[in-house]
Amino acid sequence: MWLLAAAVVALLCVCLMGGCPVGGDGDAVTPTEDSTGFVTLTDVVPDAILEIRYFGSYNFVGTRIDGYEEPTALLTKRAAEALKDVSDEVKGLGYRLKIYDAYRPQRAVDDFVRWAADVADTAMKAYFYPDLDKGVLFEQEYIMAKSGHTRGSTVDLTLFDMQTGKELDMGGTFDWFGPESHPDFCGNPDTGEYTGDNSGSPSGRSITAEQFEHRMILRRAMLNHGFKPLDSEWWHFTLRDEPFANTYFTFPVRE
Repeated sequence: MWLLAAAVVALLCVCLMGGCPVGGDGDAVTPTEDSTGFVTLTDVVPDAILEIRYFGSYNFVGTRIDGYEEPTALLTKRAAEALKDVSDEVKGLGYRLKIYDAYRPQRAVDDFVRWAADVADTAMKAYFYPDLDKGVLFEQEYIMAKSGHTRGSTVDLTLFDMQTGKELDMGGTFDWFGPESHPDFCGNPDTGEYTGDNSGSPSGRSITAEQFEHRMILRRAMLNHGFKPLDSEWWHFTLRDEPFANTYFTFPVRE
C-alpha cells in the first residue's frame, strides 16, 4: 500500500509540473519548451520566401497572434531538410517555396481558440469565412485545441512563380474556411484529374483546371519528399516521419 501511495504522489508531482500527457491529433502528447531539435527554416532552405501571416494582421483573426515574436519560420531539422529537397525540385520547374506558417507554439493555438469563442468578433469574415457563421468553427473543426503545427514538422506553403514574380494562382487564399480549400475540390488529387465538380461549394465558387493543376504541382513535390497532405487544406503538409510525433512545443517563434 505504501508503494502505491508513493507512486500516486510521484505521478501527482509530475502532473503539477506539466509533464502529464494530454490528448491531441489522436496521440498522447507532452508539452515542452525545448527547441533543441529545431532550425530556422531559411538557414536550410535559403531560397524560401517568408510571408508569416500570424506575425502580421492579415489573417483570419486580424491581429498578430500570441507567440509570434519575429516574422521567421522554424521547423524541426528533419522537416527542414526534407523541405530543402522539395525546394530543389520546384526550382527546376521555375518556382520557389513561399511559407505562410511552420512551427506554431501552443500559445498561438490557444489564441485561436479564444478568438473563435468570441463569436461577435468577425472583423475578417469577408476575407476568410464569408460563407460560414463563426459559431460553427469548432463544430466543423476549423479551429481546434491542438494542432499538428505545434509538433514542429508541419508547414503551410504555396509556390512563387519566378517568371511572373507572383504567387502561383491556386484558386483560393491561404486559410480560407470552406470546401474550396480542399485538395479534392473540382478534382481528384490522387490521379491529378480535374473534374470541375464544385458541388460542395455553398456559393457556387469553382476553380479552373489550371488552378487545380497548380495545387497538384505543389502536392506532388511535397509527397515526393516525405510529406503527407491534409484533406481540408491544399497548403498544409506534415512530414510523415516526424521526429516529435508525441510532443507539442511552447517556445515562441523567433530566431
